[in-house]
Amino acid sequence: MSVLVVGVSHKTAPVDVLERLALDPDGVAKLVGDVSAGEHVTEATVLATCNRIEVYSDVDRFHGSVEEISRLLCERAGQATAEVLPHLYVHYDDGAVSHLFHVAAGLDSMVVGEGQILGQAREALRLGQELGTVGPALNVLFQQALRVGKRSRAETDIDRAAPSMVTAALDQAVPGGTLAGRRVLVVGAGAMASLAVSTAARLGAVDIAVVNRTDSNAQRLAAEYAARSLPMDGLPAALAETDVLISSTGATGVVVPLAMVQAARAGAPHPLAIIDLALPHDVDPAVADLPGVSLIGLRQLADDFRDSDASREVSGVRAIVGQEIGAFLAARKQASVTPTVVALRSMATSVVDAEIERLLTRLPDLDPAARAEVEQAVRRVADKLLHQPTTRVKELVNEAGAVSYADALRELFALDPDAVDAVTRPGAPS
Repeated sequence: MSVLVVGVSHKTAPVDVLERLALDPDGVAKLVGDVSAGEHVTEATVLATCNRIEVYSDVDRFHGSVEEISRLLCERAGQATAEVLPHLYVHYDDGAVSHLFHVAAGLDSMVVGEGQILGQAREALRLGQELGTVGPALNVLFQQALRVGKRSRAETDIDRAAPSMVTAALDQAVPGGTLAGRRVLVVGAGAMASLAVSTAARLGAVDIAVVNRTDSNAQRLAAEYAARSLPMDGLPAALAETDVLISSTGATGVVVPLAMVQAARAGAPHPLAIIDLALPHDVDPAVADLPGVSLIGLRQLADDFRDSDASREVSGVRAIVGQEIGAFLAARKQASVTPTVVALRSMATSVVDAEIERLLTRLPDLDPAARAEVEQAVRRVADKLLHQPTTRVKELVNEAGAVSYADALRELFALDPDAVDAVTRPGAPS
């Protein structure tokens, strides 16, 4: 089996395509279920963020799986396959491992180094575990990716070298990026909204209000940062009094329509900066044409950061990711020959047992001490004969080349394929 990634992100698609592919939690769960039902898929989960959606699966056939998963993504976009397909990317086997490690480390984010991706990767793993669609392959891969992400942030200054998406947006929306003396309104209560509230508090906002469809979530987030919570129907009035609006909800439609902003701006003497970090967008794009209103959205952020080169500041992270990829792939290759080695040793044990039993049948009068000595000698011979080939096969498996040493062992010793496969089943010896 091999890991396959089929996805789309801000690096390969414009915002309008990403918006059509955006899924709410129920949609993500439905996609995981549909992928898992595929003929060649044994494990699956989905990593969904505001600027990427990636399907991770463990498959036994490459082409059929790519076609099926690509079709499922195109269906969710509500567009013809020809319009979505060019924006999809595929990573397979070693490439899938490398991609996820880079994603978890923050090297593939719109704003390099942003930390929310770790929580989103953790959520993808949790969802797959909850749905029962994540097994040994994806569990090990995601657990290791999370470790790589944590190590990258613990051993480097990537979090300081690259600002969060919220901070980057504020730098563009507000002169100097400071919120001192400004009133901030945050719509939403998820991870991005939480980051917006914490950032506003850190940058000196004089007043912070949180609006969310679920009052308890707004209250929880507001209490954490000594902010105010408001019901959703209080949004129009709050908007009339705010200087900076940051919106990031999971809604599938417009939350802040043009008419609402027009009404809020009637007679307002102060400018209004709007930052829309939602996908699909929360704010009607037409508000950007209103006097005194500036709008920063994901499309603008993507354009500004797509071509930026922060590699000189995150070279340490790239080195860590490279090391971790190499170590993971080496361990995986060694693990791939383990079933063959175990099956070979099991076969040798069976041969030794049969020969000893036959010997003892022929020599029934052999005293116990001599019997034990003979049995020990035969087992030592078998162990010594197998030690070198089983040790070397684990070393050679990491060398470049097309030779499959596990296959060679199976052929040379005529191992039963079912015996090899049985080693990989739950409860099998290792």
